[in-house]
Amino acid sequence: MTPITDDEYLQSLARTIGERLLARGQWFGTAESCTGGLIAKLCTDIAGSSAWFERGLVTYSNAAKQELLGVSADTLQRAGAVSAETVQEMVQGLLRAAPVQWAVAVSGIAGPGGGSADKPVGTVWIGWGGSETAVSVSRFVFEGDRDAVRRRSAGAALQGLLALLPPGP
Repeated sequence: MTPITDDEYLQSLARTIGERLLARGQWFGTAESCTGGLIAKLCTDIAGSSAWFERGLVTYSNAAKQELLGVSADTLQRAGAVSAETVQEMVQGLLRAAPVQWAVAVSGIAGPGGGSADKPVGTVWIGWGGSETAVSVSRFVFEGDRDAVRRRSAGAALQGLLALLPPGP
C-alpha cells in the first residue's frame, strides 16, 4: 500500500489537524460525496475528536447537495456534481450551516464506472475553506481501484487542510 493510502499515515494527518484545531479552539466539518464519510471516520477514530470535529455530512446525491448544503440546481446542471463550482458551493454551504471555522468538501468519480472523456474515473475535486479564508479548490486524477481513489481523496483533503493550519495558535 502506498503511503498516502496507509491507515497509519491517514490517521497521523487527522491527529495533527486535531491538535492544531484544539490549540486554536476551532472546529471543522466535512461535506463528502465520493469518499462517503471516510474523512469523518478518520477524524472520529481519534479519541477526543469531539473537541475539534463538529460534523460530517455525506451528500452523495445531487438532492442532498442541494438540501443540506444549498448547492444550486443551476450549478449541478451546468457544471455537474464533479466540478470546482459544486465543491466550492459545498464548502460555502457547510460553513453557513455548521458552527465550524473550517470545512472540507469532496466530490469525484471513484469508479469503476461513471467516467467520461472530460471526467475520467479517478477525477476528484476537493475544496477547503475557512470562516475567514477564501475557498480554494483543486482537481486531482487518482489512479487505482475504487478504494484507492477514495483513500487518496481523503488523504489529499486532509493534507490540504493541514496546509491551511500551520503549527501554533
